[in-house]
Amino acid sequence: MILQADLHTHTIASTHAYSTISENCLWASKYGIKAVAMTDHGMSMPDSPHIWHFANLEMVPRQISGVTVLKGIEANIMNTDGKLDAEDWLLDQLEWVVASMHGEVMKTGSIDDITKAYINLCKNPHVDVIGHCTGDMFKFDYEKGVKAFKEYNKLIEINESSILHKKGSRQNCYEILKLCKKYEVPVVVDSDSHFCENIGQVPNAMQIIDDLDFPEKLVMNTDWEKIREYILAKRSNLDI
Repeated sequence: MILQADLHTHTIASTHAYSTISENCLWASKYGIKAVAMTDHGMSMPDSPHIWHFANLEMVPRQISGVTVLKGIEANIMNTDGKLDAEDWLLDQLEWVVASMHGEVMKTGSIDDITKAYINLCKNPHVDVIGHCTGDMFKFDYEKGVKAFKEYNKLIEINESSILHKKGSRQNCYEILKLCKKYEVPVVVDSDSHFCENIGQVPNAMQIIDDLDFPEKLVMNTDWEKIREYILAKRSNLDI
């Protein structure tokens, strides 16, 4: 499988990342990737950009180096109510919303607490992707969660960076993907790149996909048109 879109990437607007959006798109173009989602951290993270960064994303061209740019955010899940650190008025302006848990924002809880948070999050119509939900720090009832993600049409992210750096993530990816295969829940495979040369580079995630003989039809971002259709079904006013 080859990715046509990388839907979780960071720029120097999140100061623990090291490339500009132009550099990310240049490398995406070199790799043959058709689209990149620009998803810097929401405002609750210690080194996140100011809210104006997200409110002003209309200034970013639709295409850079021939690569389509989706203007988005990696919003932080704040509590068991599934509240995000971005208000609806801001999310209304964005084109791609990843929602994730980070220890700097939400402290770990019981499996029941984290499950409750994810199920409540699913009710937010702005959210497209459940970001890097495979680490041990935020374990949840995978079966209940995957069923909820399917019910509310949320994509589940298999995150290369988490597989490499978050405790338990590699093994937990296997468990979650088995359930996604069982219930036919679509996923996206993303780099979570913090440096331009890593855009779209997901060898560890793809190895897990291959090990499980996971259906390509359920890996949405191997086909840019599938992602485009998913976006336009929710945001029909966009020109992408």
